Amino acid sequence: MSAALAMLAAAVLDRLLGEPRRAHPLVAFGRMASWIERHLHANLRASGLLAWSLAVLPSVALLTILQRHSPAWLACCVDVIVLYAALGLRSLHEHAQSVAHALAAGKLDDARKAVGRMVSRDTAPLSASQVAAAATESVLENGNDAVFGALFWFAVLGAPGALLFRLANTLDAMWGYRTARYERFGWAAARIDDVLNFIPARLTAFTYALCGNFDSALRCWRTQAPQWDSPNAGPVMAAGAGALRVKLGGAAPYQGIWEARPELGEGATANADAIDRALRLLHRGVLLWLAVTLLVGLVLRGGLHA
Repeated sequence: MSAALAMLAAAVLDRLLGEPRRAHPLVAFGRMASWIERHLHANLRASGLLAWSLAVLPSVALLTILQRHSPAWLACCVDVIVLYAALGLRSLHEHAQSVAHALAAGKLDDARKAVGRMVSRDTAPLSASQVAAAATESVLENGNDAVFGALFWFAVLGAPGALLFRLANTLDAMWGYRTARYERFGWAAARIDDVLNFIPARLTAFTYALCGNFDSALRCWRTQAPQWDSPNAGPVMAAGAGALRVKLGGAAPYQGIWEARPELGEGATANADAIDRALRLLHRGVLLWLAVTLLVGLVLRGGLHA
């Protein structure tokens, strides 16, 4: 049950404090990763794998050693702190609400700027519904990347698992692009993130289904997810869009070019309310995960003392 209590404590800290305003550990990690890239970059998959290993494995190994050789109370504190640092629920909530509030007030330019802090696409040419769709997609996808994925790997491997997942996800965001510079160098970062996300993404998709419109979520997951380029983002966003009964996906502008993307979901066009409903869906999912983890912990504890 200690894992469940650690997850609850970390979630409460995230709710109360949000991400650290100064000296965020992921910012420091990003700078270190950039330094490694500058010194090791080459148009080789082996070079990318070496860079990934140097960026991620020492930190995970040191944390594993610390956990195994620390008193129980200290190990528990480290669990909570590491998981808190890995979670980004409140930050995601704040960014998405900024978009929703601007849209609700009719301030489209402000909404475009706010959603630009959440997505990598061009936001200047987006209409109000496209801004709402982009923010809703980001909530759903980052619900997996910044919340459920970290919770899953924490439940499996403790603090080292949460750290491994979050660092791998960060490197995928930095290096996992199909561009001339990263096509081969970023291959390892992209594939490792795909592997680590495979189970969490499908659990996230099922969570959205349970916490929203179940039939619509499963239908969209089954029919639309295979059309999406990403093997993990597809199930998450298709199921999430179906759970919300909202239309997402479609063409989006990147570097001045509108790129075709499959449509996701069904029902109404995205608006400010869709963003708020996506956030509520995410929060219900987190409460469900915490409740299930606590229940499993109680059952296991009871079995051990039987």
